[in-house]
Amino acid sequence: MRAFSPRAHVGRAAAALAASMGVGRFVYTPILPLMHSQAGLSSSHGAALATANYIGYLVGALVGILIPAAVRSATVMRTSLVVLVATLALMPATHDGSAWFVLRLVAGIASALIFMIAVSAMLSHLRSHAQHLAGWAFGGVGAGIALSGVLVFILGSIGTWRSAWWAAAALALVCAAAAWALTPEPSPTATAAGPGAPGRPRTDRWFTAVFVSYFLEGIGYIIAGTFLVAAIDHTAGGRVGSGAWIVVGLAALPSCAVWAWLSRRWSRPILLLVALLIQAVGIALPAVVAGVGPALISAFLFGATFLGVGSLALGIGAHLQFPRAVALLTTGYSVGQILGPLAVTPLLHDGYHQALLAGAAVVLAAALSAAALRFRFPDHVGVVHEPSHSNNQHAETPQGARSVPSAVVETIA
Repeated sequence: MRAFSPRAHVGRAAAALAASMGVGRFVYTPILPLMHSQAGLSSSHGAALATANYIGYLVGALVGILIPAAVRSATVMRTSLVVLVATLALMPATHDGSAWFVLRLVAGIASALIFMIAVSAMLSHLRSHAQHLAGWAFGGVGAGIALSGVLVFILGSIGTWRSAWWAAAALALVCAAAAWALTPEPSPTATAAGPGAPGRPRTDRWFTAVFVSYFLEGIGYIIAGTFLVAAIDHTAGGRVGSGAWIVVGLAALPSCAVWAWLSRRWSRPILLLVALLIQAVGIALPAVVAGVGPALISAFLFGATFLGVGSLALGIGAHLQFPRAVALLTTGYSVGQILGPLAVTPLLHDGYHQALLAGAAVVLAAALSAAALRFRFPDHVGVVHEPSHSNNQHAETPQGARSVPSAVVETIA
């Protein structure tokens, strides 16, 4: 029997995440301007298609929570990979808006299932290995964004919106083949004392703060995640938007590993606040300053923070030991993603500037909610510190420093 290779496992998990999120979910962002100009897609219909995908993602997440066996099934993962590739390939086969809606809805369901299965499989094997490996595996999302962005950037001048979708399907197929051998664990490891164990400290107010913050982040980040390329193309012209989306992917690739490293020196509440403030600036920048430079800076700031915010928020939820914390946070985040494009649809008649400013404002509100976490935050599980200890920014105790993906495995189990 072959010895277990952590790096090979990380590679397969990264490929699955690249297929499900980097390509299957986010390739729509750089293709959107091509569909506007070549397929006659209106701004409001474009927002509706984005919402369909986010609804599908929420449905897939709920399936994973309600049917834990699905998250441990290689058959479900492989079927979802095939379905995802098919939905991408079928997008250019029709001009019917209803068919597009259904395809993006199904793609969202498949993306969510692949994501959860990949995370549970990845972390069940990596618990005894360096935590930064999980961060690099999550970098598969950034790699998928960057590669799909390169394809759309090239095809923007020599191809059509149809060829862009077909290229995305081909890229997803390659990633699916690389992820095919990723076998989920038959049964995830559970902690001896769960979040609801007797003696759990009352952490309701801190969990409420992080829940509100993560819900608002779902609204604000997805506005940029959907319309950033189209907005940059509108202001900077040419193919700057597609190039900026490549920057988003490249910045996202190492981001989780970097934020995990930073959390060894500073507390997660502080890092979450900082990441949200940086992201708000990045989203607003192309709406207030035109040009290539601001567009690329915006893309970098957005890419460097959107995955990191998720890892930090989920880490805080797991640290607080609130019952079903990760499941509740993920659900709130998913609902926020559905509301985001719908909320800014009335602002799209005159371009995307107002939508980006609205998204930045919502992320700023998320930062304000995250700031509340610093008030008497329980740095150690089971012991709520008095104010004299609240400024301790050193590494958390082993329980508080638990890796986010481990918490995901335990929660969806």
